[in-house]
Amino acid sequence: MSFSIRMPPDVQSLTVGGHQVLLIDDFLEDPQALVQAACDSAFELCPGATEGKGYPGMRANAPEAYSQELVSLLDPLIRINFGIDDSLPLRKTPCMFSLTTLPPERLGPLQRVPHFDSSAPNYMAALLYLCDGRHGGTGFYRHKATGLQQITADDTERYGASVREQIGRLAPPPRYFDAGDEHFEFLGRLPAKFNRLVVYSGGLIHTACVNPTLSISDDPRHGRLTVNTFVDF
Repeated sequence: MSFSIRMPPDVQSLTVGGHQVLLIDDFLEDPQALVQAACDSAFELCPGATEGKGYPGMRANAPEAYSQELVSLLDPLIRINFGIDDSLPLRKTPCMFSLTTLPPERLGPLQRVPHFDSSAPNYMAALLYLCDGRHGGTGFYRHKATGLQQITADDTERYGASVREQIGRLAPPPRYFDAGDEHFEFLGRLPAKFNRLVVYSGGLIHTACVNPTLSISDDPRHGRLTVNTFVDF
């Protein structure tokens, strides 16, 4: 089974809240091959999901052949577009299929608000959508109390304390976050599109925008299927 990237990739550089993000449409030559691989995979509920922490759904390992194809592109792509030194080695997490399966009423407080992936300066997220635009996208935000859009190591404690204080004072409603509210200003969204890859800094405050009437499913052909990968330099 082939998971070849369509060449040359159509790389678009966009700005959200003053921060660069990359978008590549028609990413794989045969995206249905990866969908079939997801259908053949054994998904497991993410650790902590039922306790209201982490990714609110199920994950499974994506094929190693896809992982190798992805890294061969991401290494030069990220270095060139985000100015990362060639001397820094690339480290990568496993590529994981993800399906959103928890209904809104079962989300914990931290799953109801935007988050960041890492405060490391060169930590990047690469997300491949294997679902269409009806399944939302990825939203980006500014935290009003601190004024932060991107979290660095120096910001982590201050930001975390502020969010915990807000949640402790008034728990957010049981819903998947999308538009802004009194605590988070909406900056923009990368819409979901089948076979679209998006790349952005893991320090940006963001969330998966989820359509609860459609996206809560453990069926890879009908749910909010994505492939999540993180790289660090």
